[in-house]
Amino acid sequence: MENNEEQNNNEEKHECCGSGNCGSGHDHSDQSHEGHDHSAHDHSHEGHDHAPVDPQNPFANLSEDIQRKIQELQMMEQSFQQLMMQKNTFSMEINETEHILAEVEKTSGEVSRIIGNQVVIKSTKEDILEDMKKKKELLETRMKTIDEQEKEFTEKMESVREEVMKEIQA
Repeated sequence: MENNEEQNNNEEKHECCGSGNCGSGHDHSDQSHEGHDHSAHDHSHEGHDHAPVDPQNPFANLSEDIQRKIQELQMMEQSFQQLMMQKNTFSMEINETEHILAEVEKTSGEVSRIIGNQVVIKSTKEDILEDMKKKKELLETRMKTIDEQEKEFTEKMESVREEVMKEIQA
């Protein structure tokens, strides 16, 4: 209890510039500003062509159209990251499938297949090779689709990014 009272007393004794922003790290927003001459400052924004700057939102002084484009760009970048994770997963699966194909090709004896985490089933070399080739084809088709989507995303993001930069610099 004593520490809280001592802290409150220290904050009350702290002198600030009267603006509530003295740089001390203390929040003086609830203290009165007696002696501060508010008439010396023009708090109206009449006659200004720009919106007031909001330190919480660095884009606040930009037009709604630019803000919308920036949000669109951010959403596209998130979707692009998800697409790249998917591409990475498919790439690893293709590599794994190619490795399985190579190992099964070398095998001359009996071949088994693991289903789930605990079931092992005997199979023929030909059946496994056929299944792995089909799986590889499917993965490669998906990878081509992802490559096309990646190209489209990249072009669209670059286009929106250029539009935003032109409007910001204007």
